[in-house]
Amino acid sequence: MSFLEDDRLSYVHGASDVPLIGSTLGDLLDRVAERYPENDALVVCHQGVRLTYAGLRRECERLARGLLACGIGKGDRVGILSPNWAECVLAQFGLPKIGAILVNLNPASRTTELEYALAQSGCSALILAPPLKTSDFAGLLGEICPELSAAAPGRLVSARLPRLRTVITFGQPRIAGAYTWEEVVALGEGVPAEDLAAAQRAQHFDDPINIQYTSGTTGRPKGATLSHHSILNNGFFIGERMRLTEVDRLCIPVPFYHCFHMVLGNLACVTHGATMVIPAPTFDPRKTLEAAEAERCTALHGVPTMFIAELGLPDFEAFDLSSLRTGIMAGSPCPIEVMKQVTTRMHMSEVTIAYGMTETSPVSFQTLPTDPLEKRVGTVGRVHPHVECKIVGPTSATLPRGETGELLSRGYLLMLGYWDNEEATRQAIDAARWMHTGDLATMDEEGFVRIVGRAKDMLIRGGENVYPREIEEFLYGHPKVQDVQVIGVPDEKYGEEVMAWIVLKAGQTATPDELREFCRGKIAHYKVPRYWRFTDTYPMTVSGKVQKFKMREMAIAELGLAT
Repeated sequence: MSFLEDDRLSYVHGASDVPLIGSTLGDLLDRVAERYPENDALVVCHQGVRLTYAGLRRECERLARGLLACGIGKGDRVGILSPNWAECVLAQFGLPKIGAILVNLNPASRTTELEYALAQSGCSALILAPPLKTSDFAGLLGEICPELSAAAPGRLVSARLPRLRTVITFGQPRIAGAYTWEEVVALGEGVPAEDLAAAQRAQHFDDPINIQYTSGTTGRPKGATLSHHSILNNGFFIGERMRLTEVDRLCIPVPFYHCFHMVLGNLACVTHGATMVIPAPTFDPRKTLEAAEAERCTALHGVPTMFIAELGLPDFEAFDLSSLRTGIMAGSPCPIEVMKQVTTRMHMSEVTIAYGMTETSPVSFQTLPTDPLEKRVGTVGRVHPHVECKIVGPTSATLPRGETGELLSRGYLLMLGYWDNEEATRQAIDAARWMHTGDLATMDEEGFVRIVGRAKDMLIRGGENVYPREIEEFLYGHPKVQDVQVIGVPDEKYGEEVMAWIVLKAGQTATPDELREFCRGKIAHYKVPRYWRFTDTYPMTVSGKVQKFKMREMAIAELGLAT
């Protein structure tokens, strides 16, 4: 550290001897396929798909040529409404070859949400998955676009979605008005390879290539617009911290529509020639462990609730997970006790914690396998290469190390902005190009950052600041508790009171008095929850993030509390 730097302040920058990669995703895939042509690139267990890198490149190019034949090109937005199928990966790496922008749509969306995202992003094409469980994606679109059934493929004229022209389906019987995937690929056979090569050369690595809708708790979702440069480099440096190589095999059960799958999973693999293993269309703890065992995976990703579900399987010990060594736990605060079990019972001694947000492509902090255990279970690690971060107080001044404030980040990883929403972009990114995360954090003298919670989740009880994460970590130590979430609810006397939602381990029973007694004398009295709710599940997003705002709404209604 230079004598000019002030290490007393909560500011860090990821100085690195490893340069950023100046490449588009299409060019990246070509180079990796040339270097590792026979390596397994993609294994999709539920579809029986197994593609080498040479095969992945071939299939992506067939799709890209087909889209060109359909009149889709640079700057066009192509939505995909799908759980985890092979076609999702082909779209992720096929669209960038022609500069079309992939718009990830939440497969849990219903008509209003889907219509909004398609209209706001201006999608001209939409890829639809086959029905799954209670979700009929084509039927959902039909409610919004009844004109589809009478349209010729590629010539949809919709009153509610005037820009949408082309619908493409896969894995299901023909739908009136839509192309099948096979038909699009067949159309591409008439497109010369030179045309595809010319389209690929027209791309620049700073071009937008992906729109990810953030699941905001207030107002409409916003489309974080990411570039080739931001997600390619973020995936590369994520893989570097995991020590990925071309011999690694990563099991990816997290949903495709989220950055966790696309960047921490797919791009971390592709930038290192490693194998992407998709165990099921949606998360299933048993199928995840079956895939990890059968494919001899060396890495496994998931949010804490996924790891909790896997560890909680009655026959967990029957799975041979000895090939595992690494992976990422991210998406929400990672309970220390869960992290410890993952490193021991799941053999993932090199598991890393990653922190970030969609708007930063997404990872800005990550632990290293060589970090001390207490840092790997108690922090989100240190800043990523080529990234700046600081922690600020209410006046936006950078705070001394050890003090709690809002975490800000900037650098190559920052989104281009929210799609067609300049006002929201200005609110999130200040004049100095700092992204305001909304997360409360502290930074220690070594630069390790600990996330205290969301600024909006912090509650104030009788003038005392209460951080839910601290109480959650404490309650995880109770032998009967499998999972816990803490929220604040309104209170006439104290302004807010503490409430804990508890998931007990299988076969266990407990009472509020028992848990209060566990807290007594061990944490401050004002942190002891007044209200307790025993539950089997929490309201969550598809990506596994707990929706505390919904928990608060439910609690207020159930308890009859005034807001």
